Amino acid sequence: MAFAPSPIPSRTQYVLEAIKHDILTGGLRPGQALVETELAARFGVSKTPVREALKTLAGSGLVVMSQYKGVTVRMVDADMARSVYDVRLLLEPEAVRRAVASAAPLDAAHEALRRAAGAEDPAERSLANRDFHRALYLPCGNPLLGRMLDEVRDQAALVSTVAWAAVPSWEREAAEHEEILRLAAAGDAAGAGLAVHDHIASFVERAFPHSRLNSE
Repeated sequence: MAFAPSPIPSRTQYVLEAIKHDILTGGLRPGQALVETELAARFGVSKTPVREALKTLAGSGLVVMSQYKGVTVRMVDADMARSVYDVRLLLEPEAVRRAVASAAPLDAAHEALRRAAGAEDPAERSLANRDFHRALYLPCGNPLLGRMLDEVRDQAALVSTVAWAAVPSWEREAAEHEEILRLAAAGDAAGAGLAVHDHIASFVERAFPHSRLNSE
């Protein structure tokens, strides 16, 4: 994906989105150092927008800032995955249940599923899958609940990027997405919520079999 230079007021946002894209599509690997001078040269900006972008990424949990090691892409392990997916398990099934119960439109979810099915690489598929989940939980009727799920969305995507590199299970997940959408389209709010719960739990168990996500 190519990024064109943005106007000066948008430079920080431009750098932020470019780095985030590289992290969430595997272009920047967990543990990889992010050097301000190198990034500034790459994007044709000063170090200031790079520094601000990295601070924002640290706040969202995608990078880690250390006094001694500098800035690195966040490492993914079972504990990190368990924490992120535990939050999703607590919040997302209920958000989807509420959205389906309110008869929220499903057009965006259908479109995301179509994009995922036609994706030519894991990065494109991952981004489409993120949009699918968000399209289902966002119209839950509670903006705070939606924002809370948005806050862990990037970290969940980072987990899936790493997990897919080790265990490419997207065909199974695609089938689970289709079942979730079928239940939602049928107006089965309880069934859709349960299917989302099982989908989230089974993914992290496959990727991190020793995380014991549901045993705590």
